[in-house]
Amino acid sequence: MNPGILEIGTLAIPTWTLVLAVGMISYLNSAAILVYAERRIAAFIQNRVGPNRVGPFGLLQPLADVLKLLLKEDVTPIHGYKVLHAVAPMIPVVTALLSVAVIPFGEGLYVTDINAAVLYLLAVASLGVYGVTLAGWSSNSKYSLLGGLRAAAQMISYELPMGMAVASVILMTGSLSMVDVAESQSMVWNVFINPLGAIIFIICAFAESNRTPFDLVEAEQELVGGFHTEYSSMKFGMFFLAEYMHVFIGSILITTFFFGSYHLPFADAWLPEMNMWLKGILDISVFSAKVVFWCFVFIWIRWTIPRFKYNQVMKLGWARLLPLSIINFMVIAAMMYFAN
Repeated sequence: MNPGILEIGTLAIPTWTLVLAVGMISYLNSAAILVYAERRIAAFIQNRVGPNRVGPFGLLQPLADVLKLLLKEDVTPIHGYKVLHAVAPMIPVVTALLSVAVIPFGEGLYVTDINAAVLYLLAVASLGVYGVTLAGWSSNSKYSLLGGLRAAAQMISYELPMGMAVASVILMTGSLSMVDVAESQSMVWNVFINPLGAIIFIICAFAESNRTPFDLVEAEQELVGGFHTEYSSMKFGMFFLAEYMHVFIGSILITTFFFGSYHLPFADAWLPEMNMWLKGILDISVFSAKVVFWCFVFIWIRWTIPRFKYNQVMKLGWARLLPLSIINFMVIAAMMYFAN
């Protein structure tokens, strides 16, 4: 029997396809899991109970939330632009789903490996802001429009330092392939070689997710609800889904670019030889553990640090992170030049 093939009757399924399918199903359910996790962690931080009524330990609370949204009336502003108002919530969800195509979950566990995967990721990530901006404009509401404009400004401000941080990783790897980025960290993670780039990327990932302390896009005290003020039912639910999927994607990217992806430090030196099944399970387990940790950090930061003022967010992006990311890139380039 071939260890790389799972035989079910006359059907032969490659092992990697099966493991990858399980990973994709987990990815699609990540939003529901993160909603429950956030409620529980927030309750622990605030010294209260959290969800404990719907199902055992409140585990069915995300399902109850979805049913509530499905049963709510779908209201469209009379003076809004109906087509764009309906299309806008789909864009952030689709971009989040597209991002996973080039992420390696383990050795050989990826949908596709293209030689410009990093550029693909940056391009797809930048498309998400169109959904938010169109939602704000098509609602024909001043609060929604201000939220959309803030989203565009914040996205531009933090994509630049994030791109420079990623460029420093590409410089060390010598490739734009995400598989090569992961494989280059088999012995030493990039966070130990490029700590400043890691810090800049993590801050930018928080800003790109539009969550506290960077939730100026939604700021309830100023903009009622921001770009989704005029949304209800599952249209609002799609924005809610996209937010948690972007937290999940942000955690995946932090793990892949700087924290070794599915590798353990110096693993090649002390791990014994394994068959394909055990290696795949170990890779998925290590990768998942790192992603879960960073999802926890996203939630932890949200319930710990208060919201910044808008001028502070802009100053941090343009006057602090961008110059630091450029200097960091130049230092990495100089180190690579003299090392070679």
